[in-house]
Amino acid sequence: MRYLFGTIFLAAAVVFAAWYGRSAKEEKEMTRLTVTDPELAEVWKNFINTDVRPHGNLDEKSRYLVLLVSHIAIQSLNEYKLILNEALDNGVSPGEAKEALYQAVPYAGMAKVYDFLEATNEVMRSRGIALPLKGQSTTTAETRLKKGIAAQSGIFGAEHISAMRASAPEELKHIQDYLSANCFGDYYTRGGLDVRTRELLTFAILVSMGGAEPQARAHAKANLAVGNDRSVLFDAVTQLLPYIGYPRSLNAIAVINEATGN
Repeated sequence: MRYLFGTIFLAAAVVFAAWYGRSAKEEKEMTRLTVTDPELAEVWKNFINTDVRPHGNLDEKSRYLVLLVSHIAIQSLNEYKLILNEALDNGVSPGEAKEALYQAVPYAGMAKVYDFLEATNEVMRSRGIALPLKGQSTTTAETRLKKGIAAQSGIFGAEHISAMRASAPEELKHIQDYLSANCFGDYYTRGGLDVRTRELLTFAILVSMGGAEPQARAHAKANLAVGNDRSVLFDAVTQLLPYIGYPRSLNAIAVINEATGN
C-alpha cells in the first residue's frame, strides 16, 4: 500500500511539475515585453483586448483555430505554443487542435507544418494528453480519390469540378488527381472538424501566407457556399490582423469583396 501511494504521489508530482513549468514559461514569454518594451507591450495589449478581440461574432473556438493555423502559415512557433495552450484551456479539444494543424499541411506544406506538429505534441504531452489521438481518417487508398472528388463537388459544385478535371492538360492531370485525392480526399473527409470549419481555416491559412490571392478568392467563394458569410470572413480577418499585419489583411478584405461581388 505504501508503495502504491508513493507511486501515485510521484505521478502527481510529475504532472504538477510539467504544468508548473509550462505555466511559468508562458508567464515569462507573455510578460517579457513589459520589462524590455513596456510601451509596445501596452499598445499590443490594448489593441488585442480592447479593440480586436471583442469585435464581431466569431465564437471563441473558431477564433482560436483560425489563429493557430495562421501562426503556422506565418511561421510564428513561439506564439503558436502560447495560443495552443490558451486554446486547450478554453474549450478547444486536442482533436480539434490536431485537425486544424493537419488542415494546414496541403496549403502551407509539410516543410512549414512539421515543427508545429512537434511543438503540438510537446504541448499535449506536457498536459498529460495521450498520443496518438483517436484516428479520424474516413478513406482508404482505394476510396480517397472518389471521396475527394465528392468533397470538392460538394463545396465548389460538381459541374465546376468535372470541367476543371476534364480541361487539365495531359501533363498536369496528375496534379488534379493529387488535388482531389490528397488535398480533399485525405484531409477534408476527416472527422474532428466539419467542412464549414475546414473551409474557414483554409481561407485563414491562404490570406496569412500572402501571395495566394487567387486561391484565397476561390476559397472565399467556397466559404460562402458552405455557410460562412461575409461577416464571418471579415470577423476572421479582424482577429488575424494583429498577427499578419495590415497589407495582408487588406488584401484579404479585397478578396472577400471580389468573391461577394462588392
